[in-house]
Amino acid sequence: QVQLVESGGGTVQAGGSLRLSCATSGSIFSVNVMGWYRQAPGKQRELVATISSGGSANYAGSVKDRFTISRDNAQNTVYLQMNSLKPEDTAVYYCYANLQTRIGLNQNYWGQGTQVTVSS
Repeated sequence: QVQLVESGGGTVQAGGSLRLSCATSGSIFSVNVMGWYRQAPGKQRELVATISSGGSANYAGSVKDRFTISRDNAQNTVYLQMNSLKPEDTAVYYCYANLQTRIGLNQNYWGQGTQVTVSS
């Protein structure tokens, strides 16, 4: 069984920073793409950033130049450094991983979500 566990959410004032972490555990052979999505109340889940196993990153236009995604391949952990936070960044942030399990299955997994609230 594979688990993704996020941490680092919270409440911060506009202009502040937060760092999210997502650790994977379980029967994992290899991790391909990892990333972060978010969902604000009444809105659809949207991509924030993804990063390949080789370190190639992709960002939503709304967070580019403010957020930085990184990963530790040895620990199968992904991070999201969020700077210059805005009230519109308020959402539940979900960790995502596409990985291959030890029994050869290639599947997508999601974390349980962590709340980020930015006050004005």
